[in-house]
Amino acid sequence: MLVAVMEIRLFLPWAGSLKDKRMERRSLSDKLRGRFNVSVAEVDEQELHQVLVLGVAAAAGDDAQADSILDHVLRFVQGNTEAEITGVYREKMRC
Repeated sequence: MLVAVMEIRLFLPWAGSLKDKRMERRSLSDKLRGRFNVSVAEVDEQELHQVLVLGVAAAAGDDAQADSILDHVLRFVQGNTEAEITGVYREKMRC
């Protein structure tokens, strides 16, 4: 079994408050959980209202499946937010 993790850093130029950021986080997190059956959490920069850092984790049977899940999640985020993706970090760990 593999655990695939990805950190996605987003810049939200329109977010004027932590409430705006929280609404974007909740929307993306709920959609990702429902569509891809992954775990999602805000993992860094909680005090900055224009920066959102999401951690995504998924279990997979092999490398190809892990890569596919993370690729689909990233494409979904790109297509479902107006935020700019400023960084992506990916890692797979065998358990």
